[in-house]
Amino acid sequence: MHSADPVFLLRQMLRARALEETAAEEYAAGRIAGFLHLYPGEEAVAAGVLSCAEPGDYIVSTYREHVHALLRGIPAAAILAELLGKKTGVSGGMGGSMHLFDAQRRFLGGYAIVGETFPIALGAGYAVAYRQLPEAVICFFGDGAVNQGTFHESLNMAALWRLPILFVCENNHYQIGTEIHRHSAVVEVYRRACAYNIPAERINGMDVLAVQQAAEQALALIRAGQGPQFLEFETYRYRGHSMADPGAYRPASEVQAYQSQDPIKELEGELFTQANCPAGDCVRQFQEQCCAAGHLSSEGLRQLQEEIAAEMRTALADAQAAPMPSLTEAQAIFQKNHRFENFFGRGVA
Repeated sequence: MHSADPVFLLRQMLRARALEETAAEEYAAGRIAGFLHLYPGEEAVAAGVLSCAEPGDYIVSTYREHVHALLRGIPAAAILAELLGKKTGVSGGMGGSMHLFDAQRRFLGGYAIVGETFPIALGAGYAVAYRQLPEAVICFFGDGAVNQGTFHESLNMAALWRLPILFVCENNHYQIGTEIHRHSAVVEVYRRACAYNIPAERINGMDVLAVQQAAEQALALIRAGQGPQFLEFETYRYRGHSMADPGAYRPASEVQAYQSQDPIKELEGELFTQANCPAGDCVRQFQEQCCAAGHLSSEGLRQLQEEIAAEMRTALADAQAAPMPSLTEAQAIFQKNHRFENFFGRGVA
């Protein structure tokens, strides 16, 4: 659902960053296992796009999906519990960072395999179109996924069948550590969609209001029966590809240049000069914009920050206190997933 309230957008962006920084601290403390791909720097895309989504829409995401899940309405405690492998996690503690899933909120999951999101979105879009429902599918993916065969196959069929899918490319310019011009012959990703007759455009992904406007227009066209739409948002992740990646392949000047466009800064105002947010940070920019426009006072901003910090403290405490899944529960899930497979040469019912 669309919210024209800038303070709502700022709240969502600040919650997103607070969740990811909390996860980073838990990973550094050794309480999160496996890989952890974080989102700071890209908050404007998730906040702007998902502020336009209706409850009946379906969301499909990648392995960098914690923020998409949070802004879709999944409680922070359930997300953090999943990262910690706890029973109260959104996937019962069985999926971990890259496999958040919530059927009730139509969050169809984060997917660890690059390019896996496209056929999932295609299937959901086909189901919606077949039943002639007023719903849409929002498919998030990174620029590293557009060289996969599933990207081209799915866009072709989405266009042919005029499926109600909004393709959202979060172009942070790096496929793990390889800059886009080193792996792609077409660095303007939106132009690839034009090859399949899908309307597409490139938007500044550091400007949450621009993101929201573009997403609102695209979803309106989809709901009017105009078929799939494609939006490429130019953004940047401040951290490496994952917590295991220090990101040393990127010049410090480049990171600082993107931080100078941080969307949160535009919302936040001058207060973040006193906080731990880099000068020019995207969230910080939006904070400044909100304060300058009179949407939020300095005291109001401080209260908002304190509310979000308290939300994350409570969510983390709940997640840490939750029990681990039992071995019996884990075995039950294992058996369920192999119901129709021939395991070790034997049929497993």
